[in-house]
Amino acid sequence: MRWPHGAEPERSIVHARNELVISAPRERVWRWLVRAARWPEWYGNCGWIRFRNGSGPDLTPGTEFVWKTFGVRVKSRVVVFDPMRELGWDASAFGLTAYHGWELETLPDGTTRVVTEETQRGPLTALGRWYLRRGLLREHQHWLEGLARMAATGDPA
Repeated sequence: MRWPHGAEPERSIVHARNELVISAPRERVWRWLVRAARWPEWYGNCGWIRFRNGSGPDLTPGTEFVWKTFGVRVKSRVVVFDPMRELGWDASAFGLTAYHGWELETLPDGTTRVVTEETQRGPLTALGRWYLRRGLLREHQHWLEGLARMAATGDPA
C-alpha cells in the first residue's frame, strides 16, 4: 500500500485491514471498484455519493467526491490511482482524517486477491478507537463481499 505521508498505520490511531479472494478477473473487479456512482446499490454503508469536480461515474486520478458512510458526510479525493493494481483516497469529516486504500492482485488461478486498508487520525478517532476499528473491519468485509457479488455478475453498465 502506498500510504500518503502521515497516514501510515504506525502513525495512525486506527488501522483496519481486510482481504478477500474474488472469483473474477482483476479487470472486472477494478471496473466495479472505480464505478463509485454505483456503490450505494451494493455497499450498504454508502448512503449516497456526489462528485465535486464534474467527474464520475468512475473514480479517476484527482476525483473529488462527497459521500455518506458510517452515517457521516465525508469529503474525499483520489490520491493513488494505478489502474488494475491500486486505488486510494483521503477522507475528512468532523474530528477525523483518514486514508482508504485498495490493492488488487491476480492469482495464478485467475482469481483476484483484494486487500483494503484504512487508517484514521483525529480527536474523534481517539475517543472511539475501539468502536471504529471493529466497525471498519465489519463494514469493509461487507464492501469486499458486495464487490465479489457484483464482479460475478459481469461488467458494470
